[in-house]
Amino acid sequence: MPIFQNESTYRKYLEQGNEQEFDRLFDEAVAKVKREVLGKRHAMYIGGKEVFASEELAERSPIDGTPMGTFQKGTKEHAKQAVAAAGDAFKAWSETGYRDRAAIMAKAAGLFGGHKFEVAAVLSMENGKTRYESIGEVDEAIDFLNYYSQELLRNKGFVRKAAIEASSKSVDSGFQGAPGAKEKITIAMKPYGVFGVIAPFNFPISISVGMSGGALITGNTVVFKPSSTDNMAMLTGLKIYEIFMEAGLPNGVFNYITGPGSEVGDALAMDPGVAGIAFTGSRGTGLGMIKKSLEMGMQKVFVVEMGGKNPAIVGRSADIDEAVDGIASAAFGFDGQKCSACSRVYVQEQIKEAFVSKLIDKLRGFSIGDPLKKEVYMGPLISQKALAKYNASVQEARSMGKVLYGGNSVNSGLQGAYVEPTLIEVPHKSRLMQEELFVPILSLDTYKKFDEALQKANDVEFGLTAGLYTRDSKEIRGFAAGMEAGVVYVNRRISATTGAIVGMHTFVGWKGSGLTGKGTGSRQYLQQFMREQSLSISKKS
Repeated sequence: MPIFQNESTYRKYLEQGNEQEFDRLFDEAVAKVKREVLGKRHAMYIGGKEVFASEELAERSPIDGTPMGTFQKGTKEHAKQAVAAAGDAFKAWSETGYRDRAAIMAKAAGLFGGHKFEVAAVLSMENGKTRYESIGEVDEAIDFLNYYSQELLRNKGFVRKAAIEASSKSVDSGFQGAPGAKEKITIAMKPYGVFGVIAPFNFPISISVGMSGGALITGNTVVFKPSSTDNMAMLTGLKIYEIFMEAGLPNGVFNYITGPGSEVGDALAMDPGVAGIAFTGSRGTGLGMIKKSLEMGMQKVFVVEMGGKNPAIVGRSADIDEAVDGIASAAFGFDGQKCSACSRVYVQEQIKEAFVSKLIDKLRGFSIGDPLKKEVYMGPLISQKALAKYNASVQEARSMGKVLYGGNSVNSGLQGAYVEPTLIEVPHKSRLMQEELFVPILSLDTYKKFDEALQKANDVEFGLTAGLYTRDSKEIRGFAAGMEAGVVYVNRRISATTGAIVGMHTFVGWKGSGLTGKGTGSRQYLQQFMREQSLSISKKS
């Protein structure tokens, strides 16, 4: 079995001195996508067949309003049809050998690799990511497929054997622990059935592939719904469908439907033919689906990640330059539109002035504009709705605290919603410190002693990621032992709270950020899509 290796595309080009080649390939891919891909009409795919709805959705790029394409506005009836198709395909797919399933997913990884720059170009145009963010995301999707394929093979399909030897004595009536004949035991993890995969806009390739791949490789069939309303990501979703089908998935195993979450998403969550839901999105939406399902008496499996309000702590002994770099990257990369984004920072009061001064200097250097350009660091917000949330949050910050930097829209010369990275100082108990905003606003507060900082960092309903900057070993031990989050980093200059690497960091949410306590890109992830069965066959000697 091959040794798993992360893609790390940009890093490889950079270390080989080929950054210009990297940029050339991306720019050529952008030109090709604009020339050959954008602006077309697309179907849904149910049971391998094209399906059209009575209404359609027009998707436009948040960069400048360029038409991405026209997609179908699916309904509850379409969701029902897709569930039926996935149900029909389940038996044959679940009985397909685990090596064959792993081979198909590995082939899909290779296909993503072969179309890497084109897929990344579509992604950048669809949700406004820079080339570096987009290539990194496609890399992560490939890593998920390769890692899960190898995990399935390493665990031999999650089947193991055991035996109970026959006793030389026997009894007339059985009881717990009674002697008996030899038993051959097979303990197998088996798929549940149909999974609804409901994906977010912000990582429409990697998260969608990770959730779908986890369900598929373990023998489940999938009805996949990309983000289709305010924050559209339907074209990347279609690319995923095309690659999975080219890799060899049978018709009906993976179905692609588009439409509003209130229509299609709810239908998947409520359909008795759906055994499980894999979902990444807001806590309110995730808990709402779980509640509705339970109220209807349905025992579905939910594999969910529900956001974060991620803190960073900067201790008095911290390397301030290191902290500024890591926190700025985590807070403002992709405009803070990541569930792992750093949205709170607690700074030891004695170093506040130095930290704030250096952070503002860093933010002044961020280039804001068209993310397809190499030099740009921050592109547009995903939608006008996100812009409204940004503006309302800035106004709220001004009323209760201070705006230390930013808070304004940026005239980029483009149609999209471009804003400044924003640093605010507000009370710890304020709404802006407690609720996930998903916009480029970093809230700051100070502390005297480390225990106070740790208490504040934990004092939210979420527990996804967290960062610490300090040279004090006691603080590091306290953070490692007491931080209530699934992914924690110490003195990480590339990013305080974002950028988990498949196979290295398990990406898992605690508290209101997750449900199962098991994370993506880890050895525990696949088992969430399966249930255990023990088969015992007795045999006389």
